[in-house]
Amino acid sequence: MELFDHLMLGLSVAFTPENLMYAFLGCLLGTLIGVLPGIGPVPTIAMLLPVTYVLPPTAGLIMLAGIYYGAQYGGSTTAVLVALPGETSAVVTVLDGHQMARNGRAGAALALAALGSFFAGCVATVLLAAFAPPLAAIAFEFGPAEYFSLMVLGLVGAVVLASGSLPKAIAMVVLGLLLGMVGSDVNSGVIRYDFGLPELQDGIDFAIVAMGVFGFAEIMTNLEQRENRIDMIDKVGSLYPSRQEFKEAWPAAIRGTLLGSALGILPGGGAVLSSFASYSLEKKMSAQPERFGKGHPAGVAGPESANNAAAQTSFIPLLTLGIPGNAVMALMIGAMTIHNISPGPQVMSNHPQLFWALIVSMWIGNLMLLVLNLPLIGLWIKLLKVPYRILFPAILVFCVIGVYSLNGNVFDIYLTAFFGLVGYVWSKLRCEGAPLLLGLVLGPMMEENFRRALLLSRGDYTTFVSRPLTASLLAAAVLLVVLVALPSIRKQRATAFVEED
Repeated sequence: MELFDHLMLGLSVAFTPENLMYAFLGCLLGTLIGVLPGIGPVPTIAMLLPVTYVLPPTAGLIMLAGIYYGAQYGGSTTAVLVALPGETSAVVTVLDGHQMARNGRAGAALALAALGSFFAGCVATVLLAAFAPPLAAIAFEFGPAEYFSLMVLGLVGAVVLASGSLPKAIAMVVLGLLLGMVGSDVNSGVIRYDFGLPELQDGIDFAIVAMGVFGFAEIMTNLEQRENRIDMIDKVGSLYPSRQEFKEAWPAAIRGTLLGSALGILPGGGAVLSSFASYSLEKKMSAQPERFGKGHPAGVAGPESANNAAAQTSFIPLLTLGIPGNAVMALMIGAMTIHNISPGPQVMSNHPQLFWALIVSMWIGNLMLLVLNLPLIGLWIKLLKVPYRILFPAILVFCVIGVYSLNGNVFDIYLTAFFGLVGYVWSKLRCEGAPLLLGLVLGPMMEENFRRALLLSRGDYTTFVSRPLTASLLAAAVLLVVLVALPSIRKQRATAFVEED
């Protein structure tokens, strides 16, 4: 009954004209960036963070959330029609979605992707509404030592579940932690690591790093690639899946939803890992595994359901514990801090209208996305024909405007360009930017909780292992490191991400 009352509160806030407009805007932008290959939700959200300064907190967060899960929908359109995934999580959809399109079933593939995503989004929102309150209640029992241990586990999980080289992922996390130390000391207020530059005395804004590493670097990477639209399927055909296609797709959608909902909660898991895991699961469970890669409906419905479910359950650790599970959630923390909202269990108690309106807006957003994705396929096809060389100047201008509006400082633009150049080099070296951003966001929070725990224990380091919860969290982090170091686990991990590479 209490949950019903909370949902009614969220409904009353989310259904205001202003919040409905920003939910629609977020879903539209998310679909757009999902459709256009090479942009993605992280640089888009980083670019739009300054806009949230002038928006009410609820409207701003609803819009940013819509961009994130909307991008998961839009990414399937290019995956099916052009064999170019608009989002990384849609890489797997290319395998069977594009083959269905080449077999004359493009409309059916797009419908299965949209319906699977809609179902997964609705189920994941129910899970978010059901499990967030009890988790938040547990989080209120956390002290500084528990929060520090939880953040250590989160960073270790992000490294273990990141694709690519483990040493490189660890190096990026450490670099992010070091960048987070630039500026004022947490306790004494002493300026440190500013290299004599007064602009760095307040620290490095994570939006600048995100826009440089994900936005500017992504533009440079895309510009050097030769554009290829030869294999475009612009005849969509009927949007109605056949009875046989639907029969093969719906069990995969259910399994993908459950798998994605579970993996989305894990730090670093998110939409990408969920879609790969779902595809592997469907292929292993199928009585005809040889059909996968040749246009199997389950190879579309399963991964698409998984990535959308994961996109929405990744809000659970953010809203209940204040821990970002991926780069997008790290940016959502930034959007909250802009409005002096502390992410974590306090959101539910101090800002119940925001919390429940955000959850209800996900139901509304999923319905909007269903309407946006199927009837407007013709519009998305036309957008796919626009050369990237025409799109990137507009993207670059908006990025620069966004950076300048943060502090009204030209130095921020130079700093973003520097991180863009560094991010481009990192992409050549196959170093992921997401662990860096997580380290940058969690670094100051880890340091603050670490030092606060030591102050409360009067310098006794055993405070991190003397309590059952802290000891268990740190033990889980150590266990993850040990497991991923095992040769068999390392081999399976490399296989899980082979398609992405």
